[in-house]
Amino acid sequence: MRWRRRYRPPMTRAQKARLGCFLAAFCLVALFLVIAFHLKTILGDLAVTRVSNSVNRLVTEAVNDAIDSGEIQYDDLITFQKDANGRINAFQSNMASFNRLQADITSDVLQRLAEVSDTELAIPLGTLTGSALLAGRGPRFTVRMQSVGSCSAHFENAFDHAGINQTTHSILLYVDVSVTILLPGFSTYTKVSNAFSVAETVIVGDVPDTYTYFDSENELVEDAYEYTLNNG
Repeated sequence: MRWRRRYRPPMTRAQKARLGCFLAAFCLVALFLVIAFHLKTILGDLAVTRVSNSVNRLVTEAVNDAIDSGEIQYDDLITFQKDANGRINAFQSNMASFNRLQADITSDVLQRLAEVSDTELAIPLGTLTGSALLAGRGPRFTVRMQSVGSCSAHFENAFDHAGINQTTHSILLYVDVSVTILLPGFSTYTKVSNAFSVAETVIVGDVPDTYTYFDSENELVEDAYEYTLNNG
């Protein structure tokens, strides 16, 4: 038994047009799905980078303005207590001044952040495809984003060796800004932390008549320890 191939008439012009429309629609849908897949990741990364850079700039400006205006003065924050011979034996923190500065800087940062809460992201359409060859190409796709943040600030004391019986006392300001970024269809979050040395001084004590230094990696440490035990 011989099978005969069924005759198929050639496609008409209307059928070719419908097929072309179907393929074009399929390509558009596929491109849309690819763009939608990469859109969230790319937008999220760009938004976090843009907001982080802006927050770093705003916080630095707020702290520098506070220092330049004279709001942060070491003598207003720290009071030294001395003995009868004038030697420093303790220091006291002015907590009222510290708390006021924390509140003022936090308020200033939040006000500056509110002024730039609305912004736009312009992304080339080729970048949204995820292809390295198309990155940065094509018309720009503009997206509006809004950022809402909260801020906290606190001071810490730091002490560092500065020489023979000398100590550097530094007042460090830590500013943490948490930002929620609202984008079309989703939101993302980032936290930006900054640390500043806003004031410092060197506390000088009496210089001893003799001074001996031992390297912790030197074998003389053990000999000195034995000498101290035997001659103490």
